[in-house]
Amino acid sequence: MSMSGPAVPAFRAAARFPAIRLYNHVVPVLISAAVIAATACGFISVAPNRLVSGESVALWLAADPRVTAALAVLGAALLTTAFATSNRAVHFASAGIAVTLVFLVLAAVGQAAHAQAASASKLTRISLGAAFWVMLGAAGLAVLDGLQRARAGILVQLAAVIVIGAGFAAMIEAGAFDALSLTHEYRTREAQFAGALTRHVELVLASVGVAVIAGFPLGVAAVRRPGWQGPVFAVLNLLQTIPSIALFGLLIVPLSAVASAFPSFAAVGIGGIGVAPALIALVLYALLPVVRSTVAGLSGVDRGVVDAARGMGMRQRQRFWQVELPLSAPVLLAGLRIVTVQAIGLAVVAALIGAGGLGSFVF
Repeated sequence: MSMSGPAVPAFRAAARFPAIRLYNHVVPVLISAAVIAATACGFISVAPNRLVSGESVALWLAADPRVTAALAVLGAALLTTAFATSNRAVHFASAGIAVTLVFLVLAAVGQAAHAQAASASKLTRISLGAAFWVMLGAAGLAVLDGLQRARAGILVQLAAVIVIGAGFAAMIEAGAFDALSLTHEYRTREAQFAGALTRHVELVLASVGVAVIAGFPLGVAAVRRPGWQGPVFAVLNLLQTIPSIALFGLLIVPLSAVASAFPSFAAVGIGGIGVAPALIALVLYALLPVVRSTVAGLSGVDRGVVDAARGMGMRQRQRFWQVELPLSAPVLLAGLRIVTVQAIGLAVVAALIGAGGLGSFVF
C-alpha cells in the first residue's frame, strides 16, 4: 500500500518539526499559580488607616505597566526553559531568570506602594497582597528547582542565597519599601522590635542547645539498647501531643511552687511565668525530633562499614566518632533543621506567659 501524494509532504513536515516535549513539569505549575494569583488576587492592599481592612488592588492597576510587562516577559522566558532539552546550562539559566523574577517582584511591590502613597494621606496603610506572596514564592521555588536540577554544589547554592539577600538588603537601604505599612510600623517600634527579636533568638538557641545536649546522648543510648526505644518514644510522643498553651499552663503551678519554696530560684528568674516555663516547654518539644533523628541516623549506618572498622582494630569510641557519626551526619543535620524551625514557631506562643519574643507583636 503506497502513500498518497498529499500525505508525503505532511509526513515530512512532521518529521522536520517534532512534537514539543515538556522536560520540566514544575516550572509550568509555578507559572500557572503565579498567573492565577495575579489575576484573581490583589497585589497590594490599601487601607485608609491601620484600624480598618484594606481594599485589594490588582497588579496591573498598582504597578507601572513597564514593570508588569517585564514580569510577563521574564515569566514567559522562564516557561520556555521547561521545554528546552534538559541539561545543566538550561537549569542554571532557569535559576538565573527566577532570581531576576524575585527581584522584579520585590521592585514591583515597592513601586506600586510608592505610587499609591503619592496620592494618599499620611494615615494610609499599604500592605502586601496575596498575589505578591504567591508570585514571590513561585519565583523562589523556581530558583530552588533550577539549582537542584543543575545539581549545584553547596557553594553555588550559598552564593545564590547571598546574592538574593544582598540585593534585598540593598533595596531596603535604597528605600524601595518605605511606603509599605510594614516599614512604617517597624520605624514606630524599632527599639521594641530589636529587643523582641533578641529574646526570640535567645529562646530558640537555648532550647535547641539544651535539647541537643540532652537528646543526642539519649538517642545514642536508645540505639545501643533497642529495648529503650519503645518507652522513650512513648513518652516523647506523648509530650508532642500536648498543646503548647496547655503545656505552658501545666508548668505554671510547679514552677511557682519552686520559686516560693526557694527564693534563690526566684531571684534568677525561675517562676510560673517568664522565660523558665517557656524554655522548659520548648526543650520538651524539641527532644522528640532530636532523639528520632539520632536513632534514625545511627541505625542507618551500614553494618558492614562498622564491622570493617572493627576488623581494623578500632575501639567502640573510635568507631563512633570516626565512622558512625560522620556517616549519620546528614540525618542528624536534617533533624537539627527540623527542631530549629519548630522552636522558632513555638517560641512565638511563649509571649503568652511573659517570655517575650516576636510573639509580643502577635498576641
